[in-house]
Amino acid sequence: MSILGLKKKQPKTFKVKVVTMDAEMEFSCEVKWKGKDLFDLVCRTVGLRETWFFGLRYTVKDTYAWLKQEKRVLDQEVPKDSPITFHFLAKFFPEKVEEELVQEITQHLFFLQVKKQILDEEIFCSPEASVLLASYAVQAKYGDYDPNFHKPGFLAQDELLPKRVLMQYQMTADMWEEKITAWYAEHRGIARDEAEMEYLKIAQDLEMYGVSYYAITQNKRDTDLLLGVDAQGLHIYNPNNKLNPNKSFPWSGIRNISYSEKEFTIKPLDKKKDVFKFYSSQLRVNKLILQLCIGNHDLFMRRRKVDSIEVQQMKAQAKEEKARKKMERQILAREKQMREDAERAKEEMERRLFQLQDEARLANEALLRSEETADLLAEKAQIAEEEAKLLAHKAAEAEQERQRLEVTAMKTKEEKRLMEQKMREAEQLAVKLVEQSERRLKEADHLKQDLTEAKDAERRAKQKLLEITKTTYPLIAAYSAPPAPPEAADFSYDSSSSRLDFKDSDMKRLSMEIERERLEYMEKSKHLQDQLKELKSEIESLKLEEQQQQQQQASMYSLPGEARGYVPEPAYLPHSNRNSAYMSQMAFFEEV
Repeated sequence: MSILGLKKKQPKTFKVKVVTMDAEMEFSCEVKWKGKDLFDLVCRTVGLRETWFFGLRYTVKDTYAWLKQEKRVLDQEVPKDSPITFHFLAKFFPEKVEEELVQEITQHLFFLQVKKQILDEEIFCSPEASVLLASYAVQAKYGDYDPNFHKPGFLAQDELLPKRVLMQYQMTADMWEEKITAWYAEHRGIARDEAEMEYLKIAQDLEMYGVSYYAITQNKRDTDLLLGVDAQGLHIYNPNNKLNPNKSFPWSGIRNISYSEKEFTIKPLDKKKDVFKFYSSQLRVNKLILQLCIGNHDLFMRRRKVDSIEVQQMKAQAKEEKARKKMERQILAREKQMREDAERAKEEMERRLFQLQDEARLANEALLRSEETADLLAEKAQIAEEEAKLLAHKAAEAEQERQRLEVTAMKTKEEKRLMEQKMREAEQLAVKLVEQSERRLKEADHLKQDLTEAKDAERRAKQKLLEITKTTYPLIAAYSAPPAPPEAADFSYDSSSSRLDFKDSDMKRLSMEIERERLEYMEKSKHLQDQLKELKSEIESLKLEEQQQQQQQASMYSLPGEARGYVPEPAYLPHSNRNSAYMSQMAFFEEV
């Protein structure tokens, strides 16, 4: 076996990982590839044509270095890891981003890199400018502000402000979000590429924009300084002040830049000015400074020349692309506006439909309620009508009853008047009877007295007759006297007997006459008592009937007491006053 056969077979490819600002890519590269081959592959992959701004950066011994395009990749001091990691970054910065950055992808890559540098505080930015830049970054990411979609807290996961700015003020995340959102709402209608360009236009005016700083020392005095390289030229800074340079050398005023090992020499175009020399500590850093100076100076000179055919074509295509995108955005804006109008109209119609449905529902409910109310009202109306008829009937009956009561009242008044008249007549009759009974009583007293006198005279006559008889009869028997002459005896006897007969007949006649008058008086008195009783019963019945009528009339009409009928009690003599005379007369007649 030959020695050549024992050698390991070398690989023909190697792995490379390229990290851009928004993606990671892996490539399989050939061993013989130069830096330009890998760089062109990355540019084609991302679609970048403005390649002169960018480069592939790698880390070697804690120092950044850029991949050289004319040398093979593996022949440079790249890391030996697999895959080898490169960062695709902007190496040179334009003076005016709006004029020099043609492609949208170029603008986007610059925007992402400058944004990261500001957030990492590699570029100093004031708090006010930081908030404004953050609002454009939000516009580029989220589009137009929509309060219905972008609720409070939607920026909680986004890094938008440098930590230095957050620590400088005693403000919460919600307060910063409110400030950013206030600016963000003002950017309505700005497209993503326009927002990113506005971001870069603001950022390019910052003092530290596009400046690469390197530590240097000045000749002889060994003073620590900083060298800044940017698109404008070279600047010398104090280590503690990266914003305001102590000395500047614009590219237009530099005739030559050279270095020998660690010494750099800047020769001004004006030969009268002194040559500026400075020292760098590392050779690798010197080479990097020289590359940046050459590249920035070439771009500086290139900007002052007429654009190449390629750049002109790119600008023309970019202009057409921008015009096309602008037209598309306008069409899209119109369509969006039309869609929003349609959506608003739809929402309005839906809202109106819901409103009409609600109104219809309410109307139906109101209709049902009105129907129920109408039925209820109809029922009530029917009931009211029936009640009205009933009330009318009752009113008619009440009117009839009122008329009947009026007639009855009139009759009652007439009857009361008649009864009062009868009572008055009865009272007059009673008075007359009392007077007559008193007169009769007086007559009876006189008759009684006469009767007593007559009885006394009769008793005296009888006594006298007895005395005469007793005295006459013994004399006749003893003396046998001749009888008296007949004529004389007859005359005296007849006269006495006739006188006696006269007295007896008068007494009988008088007794009969008194008895007859007593009987007549008893009959008249009884008849009068019957009339009085009948009159009293009629009065009582009339009172009861009148009270019933008054109660019925009061219940129907609720008339006041003044309107109710009242029959006064007839003012006749009490029975005790009348009967006393009658009883005394009766007692007299019974004695007789």
